[in-house]
Amino acid sequence: MATLLVCALLQAQTTQAEYRGRYTLLTDKVGVSGLGVETLLSKWEKDYPDDPDMLEGKFLLYSAQSMSSRVIQLPQDRYLGRDPLIPYTDSLGVKRNYFEDTLFDEALFAQASKALNRAIAIRPERLDYRCARVNYLISYEKESPDMALAELKELMEKTYPGRQKWQFPGIEGDVDRDTFKAFMQDYCFTFFKIASPSAYEAFRQVSEQMLRYEPGDPVFLDNLGSYYLVYKKDSKKALSYYNKVLKKHPDDLTALRNCVVVARHEKNPKLEKKYLPLLIKYTDNDTERASSEARLQAMNSK
Repeated sequence: MATLLVCALLQAQTTQAEYRGRYTLLTDKVGVSGLGVETLLSKWEKDYPDDPDMLEGKFLLYSAQSMSSRVIQLPQDRYLGRDPLIPYTDSLGVKRNYFEDTLFDEALFAQASKALNRAIAIRPERLDYRCARVNYLISYEKESPDMALAELKELMEKTYPGRQKWQFPGIEGDVDRDTFKAFMQDYCFTFFKIASPSAYEAFRQVSEQMLRYEPGDPVFLDNLGSYYLVYKKDSKKALSYYNKVLKKHPDDLTALRNCVVVARHEKNPKLEKKYLPLLIKYTDNDTERASSEARLQAMNSK
């Protein structure tokens, strides 16, 4: 009788796959922090405390609960790469723009981080968990993404030279080099959009470290050109990086477009005439081609 009872209890226990199915169905209806999600995750954790999917669910729950919104007033045109909710200039010409901002509950932030860190410890090869941690830190740190930068540096160090193989849901096999580079460039773009001094420096440092592993890569060379052009206002140094790209990749549109920008900023028609024909030749945008042709024709007619 006792044996039959044990067998019945074992058969009645919810499997990990069943918990995942229930979680997916529930969160599709109510979201990752909706009614019943925390109760389901608690039961799941009791039965399978080391299930990384359960830990990911807890991270999503606590991270969503940790964040709340507020509206703040700032004297700038953009905040964290975003336009103001309400643009406003007072009668004295002073900008008093209103932006949406995110507040974090520190206790819930810690719980979310703890759950995700446990998932990473159990499945260290999961790149999506690492990216989730970086994304969460970027949201938390806002204009000073120092911890996010440290995470990305560690991620690059683990990846090169082929020491760590990564897995990512939806990607068959290991994450290849081009895909990893695309992930790093996405973070560079995020830092560039934030546009604070610390974010620009993070943009530069990730780009420089990637170039140590991927020498001559045009994407990260273009990044450094943009760092000097936009942030440092050093057109000469920016141009040197774009020319490094064009020497091996004469069809690189980012470099060509920015070389034209530099030439116009410097009011250097000779320099602009050098790059406009290349932009006309390689652009895939008919409007850009037509406007560049008209510009070149007007310059040549003077």
